[in-house]
Amino acid sequence: MPHILVVEDDQFLSAAYKLKLEKEEFIVSLAQDGQEALDMLQTLTPDLILLDLVMPIKDGFAVLSDLKESEKLRDIPVIIASNLGQDEEIKRGIAMGAVDYIVKSNTTLEEIIQKVNFVLKRD
Repeated sequence: MPHILVVEDDQFLSAAYKLKLEKEEFIVSLAQDGQEALDMLQTLTPDLILLDLVMPIKDGFAVLSDLKESEKLRDIPVIIASNLGQDEEIKRGIAMGAVDYIVKSNTTLEEIIQKVNFVLKRD
């Protein structure tokens, strides 16, 4: 089963992601901030990372930058899921290597699952 790392500081939302993704037969790991995610990635290699941008300790842009600098982690696809919906943030996220950018307030959980399935070629 594909493994997804959800990096999201909103506990309600991360629990909802986990429930929905597990129903779709994904293995799900949760990190509540960017530093926790990077620590987990020392021993975990997920098939995809769902990454929030606004988080305590280390934000999503810093995490994405660290991922892309790592030989071991740079090829893991990252979908940014954020409430930052300005064009400049979206362009920055894609330019930094994210495969997709979702504005959470405009996207249903079903649409997020569809994007995950598309990126992992599961549809």
